[in-house]
Amino acid sequence: MCEQFVARAAEPFRLDELWELAERLERFGIAGFGWGAVWIDADGRMGSHRDVRAFRDDPVREAVGRHETASALVHLRRPSKLSTLGPPDTQPFDDPAGRYSFSHNGDLLLHRDWRARYRAQGRIRGRADTEVGARWLEDEWRDGESVPHVLGALHDTFGGQANLAILTAGGAAHHYAGNRENPVFTFRLGRIGIAGTALYSLDRSVFRYAAPGATDRRIVPIRTTASLDQEGRPIAS
Repeated sequence: MCEQFVARAAEPFRLDELWELAERLERFGIAGFGWGAVWIDADGRMGSHRDVRAFRDDPVREAVGRHETASALVHLRRPSKLSTLGPPDTQPFDDPAGRYSFSHNGDLLLHRDWRARYRAQGRIRGRADTEVGARWLEDEWRDGESVPHVLGALHDTFGGQANLAILTAGGAAHHYAGNRENPVFTFRLGRIGIAGTALYSLDRSVFRYAAPGATDRRIVPIRTTASLDQEGRPIAS
């Protein structure tokens, strides 16, 4: 029951401009078991923060919120299995090669055989299915390949109800909609474009409870990816 979103704008914004949205997504989406954020700093480097506490309880969020960026990814955790709570399973997952950061909402159904393979390689630290997907993505990522294509391939490989989000080192933001129980919407909060999940509500209640001031509201069709351009406008693929 995680919630997540990517954000992008033409001009830099402070991360705490997104904090009201994050707080409402956590509260009404029944998250609160850890959170994380990834962003691109002014010098072009990828910054990140993760904590096993709820977003609302993490005092470091104020310092994180002072960072300025034009692209970000935020994940608010509510795992299907509470036994997976802990730093190794707190999202987003950074690519060890620094190419992107990745987060997931839902379940990756066929993760067990892949988990055994990656554990034998010494590459598994946690207990959740998302880490297995992250390891697969590390191996399958090819520079220059379409991100929507690789996200679709990840879902095809593992199945399940799976929303997938990517922030690349270059600032590109993508959100794949593959969880029929938690739709993905694109919208704008002022100058910032958002692609994010919908409170596990099969309607538009996310705009009543989490983003009441949102404009340009659109649902992302299932099994497609919303990619935010440099203006934060969604491009479907």
